[in-house]
Amino acid sequence: MTAALSVQLYTVREALTEDLPRTLDRLAALGFTHVEPYALTRYGAALGSALAASGLSAPTAHQHFVGEDDAEAVFAAAAGLGVGLVIDPRVDRSRWGSAADVEAIAADLNAAAELAAKHGVRVGYHNHAQELEIVLDGTTALEVLAARLADGVALQVDVYWAAVGGQDPVALLRRLGDRVAAIHVKDGPATADPQDQVAVGRGRLPIREIIAAAPHALRVIELDDTRGDRFEAIADSRAWLTAEGLA
Repeated sequence: MTAALSVQLYTVREALTEDLPRTLDRLAALGFTHVEPYALTRYGAALGSALAASGLSAPTAHQHFVGEDDAEAVFAAAAGLGVGLVIDPRVDRSRWGSAADVEAIAADLNAAAELAAKHGVRVGYHNHAQELEIVLDGTTALEVLAARLADGVALQVDVYWAAVGGQDPVALLRRLGDRVAAIHVKDGPATADPQDQVAVGRGRLPIREIIAAAPHALRVIELDDTRGDRFEAIADSRAWLTAEGLA
């Protein structure tokens, strides 16, 4: 079950804002070869230069595009950085109230996929707790969405927020199957407080079983926050996953 790891740059957002090249160099020094940028259009060409200088690549990235007017620019920027999958990190909870609402979100994602394809890029969607807390006729809103997505549209399952949303992340990943192109690997007590998150392997989530349920998905380490140093938590997460034969 070994695979290359990535790390979501939001985890080190303060350092990234202060010194983008140095932050990427620090992650490369920890042994990472992949990162997952966020806010692509904010960093622009500086991100591409820093990635090249650090020897890192960005197979995935987070950027809002659902309902946005600048989607074309987003996908063009992604293509220029070598990003293959652009993931919308969150659609507002107000849009998930009914099956018809979710179908409209799926339609937006499907339309975005057609636009992205012109740039050689795919699109995907990332969950928080809301898409699992909302259940429509016995099915989670995330699974209602998945059933209405075009074949090329992917999901990135954040296993921690899935657990916060009341779902077993292992069972959820099995139900979603090959739709899952990437997972956010994180750990902790599955509370809504981001500071409760800890290095992978030090919480209560069944990490080995989670990865076994999505063995081909890109594994992206992320901490929304933590009570300690986030760089240390990233390093400890990578060390644990490597020692367990999961990276």
